[in-house]
Amino acid sequence: MHIKEALCMANDNPTSSDQVIPAAGNPAPYLQNRELSWLDFNERVLEQGADESVPLLQRLNFISIFWSNLQEFFMVRVGSLTDLSLVKKHIVDSKSNMTPSEQLRAIYLRCHELYPAYERTFEQVRLLLNKVGVTHVRPDELTDEQRSYLAEYAEANVTPFLSPQIINARHPFPHLENGALYIVVRLNEEADNAQDQAKSEHKKKGKKGKKSKGKPAKEPAKSASLSQNVGAEGTMLGLIPLPRQCARVVKLPGDGFSFILLEHVVEMVAEQVFSMYTVKHTNVICVTRNADIDATESTDENDEDYREHMKRILKKRARLAPVRLESERELSDTLEPLLLDRLNLKKHQVFTTSVPLDLSFTWGLASHLSEKQCAALVYPPFTPQWPACLDRKRPIMDQVTAGGDVLLSYPYESMDPFVQLLREASRDPRVISIKITLYRLASQSHLAEALIDAAENGKEVTALFELRARFDESNNIEWSQRFEQAGCNVIYGFRDYKVHSKICCITRQTDDGIQHITQLGTGNYNEKTAKLYTDLSLITTSPTIGRDATEFFRNMALENVSDNYDVLWVAPLQVKPLILKNIDHQIELARRGEPCGLFFKTNSVTDKEIIDKIAEASQAGVKTVMLVRGISCLVPGVEGYTENVRVVSIVGRMLEHSRIYGFGPRTNMKIYLASADLMTRNMDKRVEIAWPVLDEKLRDRILSYIDVSLSDTAKLRELLPNRRYTPLGFFAQVSPEGKTIRFDSQAHFMDEARLKARMNTEVEVEREVEKREAVEGATNVAPSEGTATPATSEATTVPPEAMSATNSAAPADAASGSPSADATGTSEPALEPDTIEPAEEVTTTAILPHIEQPPHKPSLLVRALAAAIRFSNRRK
Repeated sequence: MHIKEALCMANDNPTSSDQVIPAAGNPAPYLQNRELSWLDFNERVLEQGADESVPLLQRLNFISIFWSNLQEFFMVRVGSLTDLSLVKKHIVDSKSNMTPSEQLRAIYLRCHELYPAYERTFEQVRLLLNKVGVTHVRPDELTDEQRSYLAEYAEANVTPFLSPQIINARHPFPHLENGALYIVVRLNEEADNAQDQAKSEHKKKGKKGKKSKGKPAKEPAKSASLSQNVGAEGTMLGLIPLPRQCARVVKLPGDGFSFILLEHVVEMVAEQVFSMYTVKHTNVICVTRNADIDATESTDENDEDYREHMKRILKKRARLAPVRLESERELSDTLEPLLLDRLNLKKHQVFTTSVPLDLSFTWGLASHLSEKQCAALVYPPFTPQWPACLDRKRPIMDQVTAGGDVLLSYPYESMDPFVQLLREASRDPRVISIKITLYRLASQSHLAEALIDAAENGKEVTALFELRARFDESNNIEWSQRFEQAGCNVIYGFRDYKVHSKICCITRQTDDGIQHITQLGTGNYNEKTAKLYTDLSLITTSPTIGRDATEFFRNMALENVSDNYDVLWVAPLQVKPLILKNIDHQIELARRGEPCGLFFKTNSVTDKEIIDKIAEASQAGVKTVMLVRGISCLVPGVEGYTENVRVVSIVGRMLEHSRIYGFGPRTNMKIYLASADLMTRNMDKRVEIAWPVLDEKLRDRILSYIDVSLSDTAKLRELLPNRRYTPLGFFAQVSPEGKTIRFDSQAHFMDEARLKARMNTEVEVEREVEKREAVEGATNVAPSEGTATPATSEATTVPPEAMSATNSAAPADAASGSPSADATGTSEPALEPDTIEPAEEVTTTAILPHIEQPPHKPSLLVRALAAAIRFSNRRK
């Protein structure tokens, strides 16, 4: 897609209860506008492009993520606010008391502040890449040899695909596609007079020629050209859509990898294309349109198939009103008013930037480089590891049903075990049914194929598709059709609620009766994003959770909103009320002087009721820590309101996507995992699920995950009472030698996953050796000469190099924006990247002063990891 899949941003629907009739008085000082908070988040993404610890191509990709994020922001948020600004009813934002028009003014003003930083960051990275042989050439930087090459290249590979248009009285202004690039060609306003004069002179000279008996007078080249090609009258403007058939990146001759973008090649041939006119100047423009469609609009549920309705609605998206115009260079005094008039835009909606207007090309640059050159410019490759808690040689079904709960941590651990579980279920004669909710699927999905196989093998497969998953609608429509053709029971959720839950229930008939294997996740069933998004996935055979899962799917099939669950919290009826109830309990504990505390990890915080309740808890003395990647409408540290609240954010190589709710002090904190952010749309307008972590070992594992995340000193930043974030590296420590030590939590988790996988492999090899030795001892048969005895191989040992990613200055691997490393080692960050050196000691006292650290002996794994880190540091 951005954010790519890595660049997809979360968008509240501003027509929901987030927009209300204004409350009396001024907004509370601990509240801020969600749109402005989101722009601050995107600025943090852009700052990853300026972070010198990030490899150069990854920095460029972060700038691309900033671009794709902003594109979607204008399409959805600005588009919907524009619609609201036209409503006669007086509507305001519940956090800032700003009207839609006031919010739009603030948004455009803030974006005009961000564009210069965007340009500076891009130009800095472009020049640094030029120095290492990846040269993005602009037209005025071309050599004579390159110009000559491009002339031939354009004639053979570009010009045949161009579809130029003129605009005059007979040719009205065309529809400009959302996000498409156009070369706008300004034709000289004096061209009409020049053409008339040339025609007249040509007629006169033609008569003279006849009188001189075949000796015509010499004509200027321009007149000769006009005599062959005479343009239409009244034409001042031409347009050339960028052809989709042509490669966007055009490789140039010369040392290293030099390239020019297709739009600049088209600009170079514009005079030839419009040879019958006088070309005054050219520019590249791009229009962003409102894409906030209402999927419930004009539905006739009795007559129209829902899929067909969604297809029709999607066609409308492309023709909605413009909300932004971008150009590569300043528009002329003649051209700007003309375009603004035709597009019905105001001057403040125009943005001029020297940055290419479509940065999606950045993700493919690494494919043009050698493996060695690429390695220095991207994150070291990282592949999600097989989880150490599962034996890959044994059926997953047997392990899940025989052991305790299984917790998978993406992207550090792979989604493959769950996909394998579905494959096994599709063939298991004891499996009766598989039921699952599907919000965003990968376009190529092994998980989906396993479900289709199950249906074709006679299993009852029920798939709830949410066709309204923004910008994934078409993909979901295609998959739903394939599922139906395979014999699956396909349902589409509720009219008034998006089904955003991530739940799968496998039902088996065993000798002991019906058994349910339930999977619950904080993220989508998408193999692509599971390599970049940090998410948690629980697989359990708990009978109570299984019964709740069965009840959930029964309610979904009947379009019934219910709170009839024993363990699960299901929105819209339960999640917010139970969060508020649990916060109230912590307030009571605080007032009694007993240990208390709150922790939330979420993508965004916008719900006013929850924010107000957290502020109330703060005033009662409840220490609260919130790890919020994106929007925070809650302002922490405001005296008298939120001084006991701290809000921190990690924007790094992986997209922080998991949702964790914690109630109580660390020693006995109740942990819930969830699909829901603390946003009004998730709480009130979606079907979401939260569930408790009942297994003590898994609870401790999640607490450890939180501790490490909050110990980050490389990417973690804190939101201050002045609504600004601390700079990158603010929490970094300085060694006695004066060296800055930064600990990157995401790099740590990657190294930990690698180490666990290697240790697990070693254990497996040792077991194989012991098994073989036992067999040989029992049979008293010595191994034959030349037979290799299995031993720990180089591939299964743990060399110090295994820890290098943690200690290196460059991190290791999506949204807009993504997949894991490709063949060249390139990877897309998921809306943000990472790295750096680990601190020698991990501590959370700076961020979580209220969470006690119980004394315990480090596990063997932790001790091995620490030893490897120390050994690697000594080598350096």
